[in-house]
Order: sequence, then C-alpha cells, then structure tokens
Amino acid sequence: MDQSSSAVAPTQSAPVEAGLHARVLDHLGTAICGGELTAGSVLNIDDLVDRYAVSRSVVREVLRVLAAMGLIETRRRVGVMIRAANDWNVFDPQVIRWRLASAGQMAQMRSITELRTAVEPHAAWLAARRVNHDEASDLVGLAAKMWAAGKAGDEARFLSLDIEFHRQVLLASGNEMFVKLQELVAEVLTGRHHYHLMPHHPDEQALQLHADVAQAIQRRDGEGARHAMVQIMEQAFEEMRSMWEKTEPDRG
Repeated sequence: MDQSSSAVAPTQSAPVEAGLHARVLDHLGTAICGGELTAGSVLNIDDLVDRYAVSRSVVREVLRVLAAMGLIETRRRVGVMIRAANDWNVFDPQVIRWRLASAGQMAQMRSITELRTAVEPHAAWLAARRVNHDEASDLVGLAAKMWAAGKAGDEARFLSLDIEFHRQVLLASGNEMFVKLQELVAEVLTGRHHYHLMPHHPDEQALQLHADVAQAIQRRDGEGARHAMVQIMEQAFEEMRSMWEKTEPDRG
C-alpha cells in the first residue's frame, strides 16, 4: 500500500464526516422543531443509519447534539425519545433557526420579540451609564450607516448593520447575561428578513429611533435611550401583529 495515500485518508474523510453530520442534524432538528417528529416518538439508530446512509458514529454524534439541546433523551428499554417542546433549550440559536423554518414560525417570532422588549430597553439604559467614548461614537456611526443603507434600499447591508447595532447595545450594557442574547437577536432579525417579514425599505421613524438610541447613549441619557428602544420594540410588534394574529389565538 502507498503509505503517502493512506496517511492523507483520515484528513480527507474528516470534512466528509462533518458534512454528513451537519446534514443529518439539520434534517432531524427541523423535523422535530417542525412537528414532523412528535413528542414521545422513538428514534431507532439502525433506521437512521439506513435512512441517511451514514455511519453509526455520525448518527450517535447527531443524537448527542440533539440531546444537549433538550430535543431528545435516551430512556432505558425504550430508546431515543423525542422530548416535549417545553423541554427544549429554546435559547439555542440552532433551535431558534429550526423553529423559524417551521409552521410555528410566528410563535417563535413573537416569543423572541417579547424577550427583546423586556431586555433591550434596559440594556440601552445600562449602556448609557457604562459605555466608553469610543463605543458610543461607534454606535452613533452605526446608526448613520443604517440610515444610509435603509434609504438606499440595501437590504443585505441594512440587516448586517441592524444586527451589529443591537449587538453593540447589548455589549455596551456591561451585563454578561444580556450579551449572551446577541445570537438570539441576530437569528430573529435574520429570520425576519429571510422570510420576508420586514418592510423592504425601513421607514424613517425606525431609522430615526436607532439614531435616537445611539445619541442618547452617547449623551449618557439612560431614560432617553430606554424610551427610544421601547419604541423600536413596539414598532416591531406592530409590524408583525397582523401576521401572528392570523396564526395564533389571542394570548393577551
């Protein structure tokens, strides 16, 4: 056997295994979060090996990841069982992504928007107290770039800047638990754009409110920053209210 060819084989197979793992994980995660695989359903490892034409090691690793997300559990004498939705790690960005791709899309949008409404105004208030000069200047600059991108109708750039703006506010809050929510905010903003749940051109009020948040933080005006961020969240609710009222019963 050619020793050089055998030496490179493991490194060549690693990307293949990673690709197979990602494909199976995405398919199973989407099926669970979308309700195709319901709570209490049992998964058989051999069946999964045959269905996806992958090795048992790939299937086991996928199941390990799904278990860490709270989507499945292994029960003695039963096997691998799908867990109820209230057991899932709903803060996991991948779980959010799968739920946004499912029939429960509007419920996911609503729950994250409610979370953002509770957290981001207070994060803006804290940022006004804790931000340094450079961070405040960067935030004002981001708001200006968002204005330009929004007016130009550059949706991709606006999305990128919008995600970064809210990330910077959470970072400037100085609260490490708030900071961890940045991935959730990025997922919901990306999801709104991906599923066409955002206006093609952000209206002038939305652009002005982001500028108001940034300027209030720069002035160290906590109440002004909080108020402007509350208005951003209220506007997000109003933009989506008609959509989720069509798919959900009134929850008050």
